[in-house]
Amino acid sequence: MTVEKQDTEPLVELAKAEAEVDLPEIGARDRYDALMDVVRNRVTVRKFDSTFDVPDDHYDLILEAARHAPSGANAQPWHFIIVRDQGIKDQIANYFVDEQRFRAKAKMKFPTPDYRGLATAPGFIVVCSDMRWVNAFPVLNDGSELDRMYKENAERILLQSVAASTMSAHLAAAALGYNVWWVTAIGQEKAQAAIKPMLGISDQLSVLDIFLFGPPAQTPYKRWRKPLDEIMNRDRFDPKHMMTDDELDDWIKTRRHRVMYKDASKID
Repeated sequence: MTVEKQDTEPLVELAKAEAEVDLPEIGARDRYDALMDVVRNRVTVRKFDSTFDVPDDHYDLILEAARHAPSGANAQPWHFIIVRDQGIKDQIANYFVDEQRFRAKAKMKFPTPDYRGLATAPGFIVVCSDMRWVNAFPVLNDGSELDRMYKENAERILLQSVAASTMSAHLAAAALGYNVWWVTAIGQEKAQAAIKPMLGISDQLSVLDIFLFGPPAQTPYKRWRKPLDEIMNRDRFDPKHMMTDDELDDWIKTRRHRVMYKDASKID
């Protein structure tokens, strides 16, 4: 039996790839300050100026940033579908509006956003992934309990990878002057069945989120952020940062809606 020799040559020309890395001197602030200006101004809006036409090269610039994101095993398990067809935007928006109405009837007490704004977004990108990429990460594939644990971790690696790419796209859009909206909560089977046929998406792919961007139709504002000393720990986790069950329940009941929206009184 002949054993084929594995090709171990990297898929890049190393000298050229090494020359492409251009980091500033450690501690230099120019690039950091420029980045933080973009990060702080990546602001969510949920209604856009629908008359604006996103230039093709802006999509190129945004997805160029997305493709440079880190990913587990460098698998880059993402696909992006640019949607310009207003009819398809309307259909996707209608699905989410129906979901919004269901949540209200189900009395989930979640401050659901007004999903009608999806249809107004001039920039509209559906983010997908092929879940078979979990096999590119450590898995045993022997049906054991340990394999189940590894596969669960592999799925997290995939989702984190796609999220990193989506965040890179958000920052690129913000750097170009756009406001954004990261639409999630579309993992359930009903959503997949509704959205995938609209876009010719294979059954083997999953729609993970939708990235919307454009000029705002309403004045954007910066949402509340936790102070740094509330999230930062040194060497060990600080017990004072750990909420009790009662404290977390109270936060959800009394503060969640206030940190999510400007006018919480109008939320279901």
